[in-house]
Amino acid sequence: MANMCKNQAMGFFTRPGRHRVAVLVRHGMLVMELGIVTRLFGTAKSADGEPLYEVVTCTPEPGQIRTDADVTVSVGLGPEVLAEADTVVIPASSIEYEPSGQDLTEPLARALELIRPDARIASICSGAFVLAAAGLLDGRKATTHWRSALDFQAKFPKVALDPNVLYTDDGNVLTSAGVASGIDLCLHMIRRDHGAAVANEVARGTVVSPHREGGQAQFIRRPVPEPQSSSTVAARAWALENLDRPLTLRELAAKEAMSTRTFTRRFRDEVGISALQWLTRQRIERARQLLEETDLPVDRVAAEAGFGTAASLRQHLQAALGVSPSAYRNTFREAV
Repeated sequence: MANMCKNQAMGFFTRPGRHRVAVLVRHGMLVMELGIVTRLFGTAKSADGEPLYEVVTCTPEPGQIRTDADVTVSVGLGPEVLAEADTVVIPASSIEYEPSGQDLTEPLARALELIRPDARIASICSGAFVLAAAGLLDGRKATTHWRSALDFQAKFPKVALDPNVLYTDDGNVLTSAGVASGIDLCLHMIRRDHGAAVANEVARGTVVSPHREGGQAQFIRRPVPEPQSSSTVAARAWALENLDRPLTLRELAAKEAMSTRTFTRRFRDEVGISALQWLTRQRIERARQLLEETDLPVDRVAAEAGFGTAASLRQHLQAALGVSPSAYRNTFREAV
């Protein structure tokens, strides 16, 4: 059926060779989440300045779509678009917060059936309810907004819900938490497709953080230091300038004139992870950048990123990404 619809739908995507992203919206859609997907994927470009994605918006029943704001959006493309898409993104809808709004409607169920088996499917916020209702998350790790976690777990016990993370990546099915984590998820998919350099450029153009790990906590109770209190900002900035050095907690704490114990506690309050975890992630990002953008030997990349030896870099990159430094370099040089 999907193949038949694909033949009928030719022409919705008009840029041959580009990765095709379809955003499936519904009544009550969150306008910001539609904007996140179209903006981030729409601005991703190769080193030659060529757009890497083509993004279109579709809906189960074309027409005027109500939003969570005081506007309606006219969506002319129907679900047939999904048969062509390489990636399908399902943003949240305010409907999910209504008593019976988490049930899968017949038009939406029919639309989801058109998605190709090899396509990547992602949800933002309560869009995870749609994937779960369709059985696409059974036995998989997933997340949604922390406020909806209890309802989600009660309704979909077969899903391995983790309400404490920003996003999950389970192969070809990905989920994210609240609105802002939709940004993190889209950047993660761009990074997975084309490497850190492309994703970082998209982030710079949108003026957002280039990388927050999916395992980072959704809800940090003190994301901003209290007025007139010390913070760890200066120490983090200094660390980023000195990643090639063997940095210690004592050194970082000294930059803020704090005891190691106080610095450790305040760092976790502000960032959501420990200082050593943060350092490792920053070093991995530095190594990825060097592997993509330079011809430095692997041992030199390891030294510049602060891992010391090529063996240490291989170990950390394998743990984080599942690939060796050489394989990573080859993959993302070919990708752009």
